[in-house]
Amino acid sequence: MRRPSPLPPSSGTPSGGSDPRRGADDGFPVTGASRSPGASEGEPAEVVPLPLPDRGAVGEDSEPDAADTGLRDVWRASRARRRALRAEVRRFTVRQRRRRRVWIGAGIAFVVMVLGTVGAAYSPLFAVERVEVVGTSQLDAATVVDALSGQVGTPLALVDGSAVKAALVRFPLVESYTLEARPPHDLVVRIVERTPVGVVQTPAGYTLVDAAGVVLSTTPDAPAGHPVLEVSGGTDSEPFRAAGRVVRALPDGIRSQVTAVSASTPDDVTLTLGSTGTRVVWGSAERSVEKARVLDLLMQKSPPDRTREYDVTSPEAGVVR
Repeated sequence: MRRPSPLPPSSGTPSGGSDPRRGADDGFPVTGASRSPGASEGEPAEVVPLPLPDRGAVGEDSEPDAADTGLRDVWRASRARRRALRAEVRRFTVRQRRRRRVWIGAGIAFVVMVLGTVGAAYSPLFAVERVEVVGTSQLDAATVVDALSGQVGTPLALVDGSAVKAALVRFPLVESYTLEARPPHDLVVRIVERTPVGVVQTPAGYTLVDAAGVVLSTTPDAPAGHPVLEVSGGTDSEPFRAAGRVVRALPDGIRSQVTAVSASTPDDVTLTLGSTGTRVVWGSAERSVEKARVLDLLMQKSPPDRTREYDVTSPEAGVVR
């Protein structure tokens, strides 16, 4: 094999070019070189430089475009991923969101309903136009309605309870009362009247009282249908309270026949029946309901016109004399 000779110095040979003396005989292809038409194989071929890319085209402006394109793609991919995640979350939480909307809607409807009801209740739309009094037998209902006329025009929710009480306290027969609003315009006053237990003779006449000793009326003569109370200590004493409890426990059929009630102690209450003067030894006010039931049975078996005395001190063993 022939040893290659060194390259001759030549100004036309570019720096870093290929060895012009290398050829096919040396086993190396000549790259980027072309032979002159008149050159022989032993002579070195002319080296033609390869074209280089234009530096102006691939300059500093092209590199930022590539970088910007990469960042934009990454941002778009990240945004698409976030959208996909949100879509998956919405798909898996659709029932929960539906329930939440239902509860929120129900809560809003409830609040609106409450506010509307309260606003309507306190508005003139539900003002009192009629007062109705029920439960009276001895009282004149029309008189009570006139006493409560000041509540007409007041919204039902703003009816003044203290003003109603001040109007009804002037009626001694009123023991208790309740107010009932009937929208849109009715106010119902339910009255429980005091139950008279008898009359007490005083210097002013005969005073009708209830079991608590409240004076209901005073008349010169003893009113019919009420027994005369003869008790020790007056209306504030224990004998009076015991006598009042006994009278209130009597059935209407027996109470109408009682003409007098006497008691010197809480344990010796005695009743007097009708014109026959038949006595009923009652004893204390304990178990008065049972004693009244036993007395009713004894009177059915032995009427007062054929009996001098009934003894119901012990309900288990009633005695007729």
